[in-house]
Amino acid sequence: MKRTRMRRLPVCGFTLIELMIVVAIIAILAAIAIPSYMDYVTRSKLSEAYNALSAYRVSMEQYYQDNRTYDNGSACGVAVAASTYTYFTVACAPASGSSAGEAYTATATGKTGTPVADFTFQIDNNNNRQTTATPAGWGTAPIDCWVMRKGGGCQ
Repeated sequence: MKRTRMRRLPVCGFTLIELMIVVAIIAILAAIAIPSYMDYVTRSKLSEAYNALSAYRVSMEQYYQDNRTYDNGSACGVAVAASTYTYFTVACAPASGSSAGEAYTATATGKTGTPVADFTFQIDNNNNRQTTATPAGWGTAPIDCWVMRKGGGCQ
């Protein structure tokens, strides 16, 4: 009887343990990277509020130069275009009482369902900037600046 010797084929591929180690490493990296990425996405959307309020303040100052008042009797002199902004709603409230027509406060509030829904920023006629609402971890409102990063870092 002739004995045949089986040839061993070369081993190709990965073992299950090697694959599980790779999956575990990817999971750890994702657990670190995804929250950081979400913070960067949120920070990028905050610039819409800064730009909107700064541009609105310039418009109000131009209105004041022409009319010597910030309001037009019942509202701020310059209307805010409601559909202009994707992530924020911008509104203006004229001052009442003895400073009527001499002061205003413009507010940018994050729209519901967006990454910036919990943010509210303000600016007034004296260019005083304030963050009046923030989500958890972004500082304790009110903060006398516009928050740019977690922990209350300001612009």
